[in-house]
Amino acid sequence: MVHFTQLMRRLKFALLIVALTAAVVLLIFYLVGYFKPKSAGILIETEPVSTVYFDGVQVGRTPFDTTRAQGEMTVKLIPDSFDKPLVPFESKINLVSGVKTIIRRNFGESNESSSGTIISFEKVGGEEVGISVISYPDAAQVKIDGQVRGFTPYKSSTFTPGDHTISLTLNGYAESTLDVKTYVGYKLTAEFNLVPDTNAKTEPTPLPESKEEEKPQVKILSTPTGFLRVRSEPSTLAKEVGQVEPGEIYEILEEDKETGWFKIEFEKGEEGWISNQYASKIESVKATSTPTPTPKSTPQ
Repeated sequence: MVHFTQLMRRLKFALLIVALTAAVVLLIFYLVGYFKPKSAGILIETEPVSTVYFDGVQVGRTPFDTTRAQGEMTVKLIPDSFDKPLVPFESKINLVSGVKTIIRRNFGESNESSSGTIISFEKVGGEEVGISVISYPDAAQVKIDGQVRGFTPYKSSTFTPGDHTISLTLNGYAESTLDVKTYVGYKLTAEFNLVPDTNAKTEPTPLPESKEEEKPQVKILSTPTGFLRVRSEPSTLAKEVGQVEPGEIYEILEEDKETGWFKIEFEKGEEGWISNQYASKIESVKATSTPTPTPKSTPQ
């Protein structure tokens, strides 16, 4: 009986040693993974093929797909050029852990004749999902998921995470479309280098005749919160029904004579009042058969 008891004690001790060893091994793996530099992806595609430099060091040729430690770095692309000189490309990008940054470039003989896109991310924290759109040249009309949002430079933090399609159009330039994916806690920045449309008609196409109508508009100004609340009535005590962002432009549906507040359609079929303290009337424009689109926010 004594021999059996001693055997059980030894067995328990051996199991305890095994358990402690396993725990130590798991802890080591955890610490190594925790302190190991977080990697980020980067994909570069160009036409024609180009040599890739990271922070001045040659790392390969396109198409180039790799992972690097997260952080900021300078990317330079020098295209193969035989029959005509092509302009190199250089830009600073911020690599984010677990997210792939994508650079696409079609080289031309000048910056104006070159085109391309860059998708990069910036950590903003919280539950925010942001999209920023930049174009060269600017003032291009922005459509996201088929809905007109405004004009470049454009930014908004009212999107849902997931797949989206960004399209830019600008008179005299070829339309550019890009599929992107957004993430919670990150702002996606999409940079477009638009290229002139060689197929565009040299003569302007006349618009169908239509009755002109004065359209008063209001522009949202900068606010301490980064957005302006839309309320159900022209009063700060009224219920909040939505939000608009600085730089956006809306048609004025009505103006309250007592408060000076403006009534706008901030989303399709959704109307509300905004304070004139952070909104400024701009010169009226004449409506044609193609009206100026009203930006629209998509709630999370």
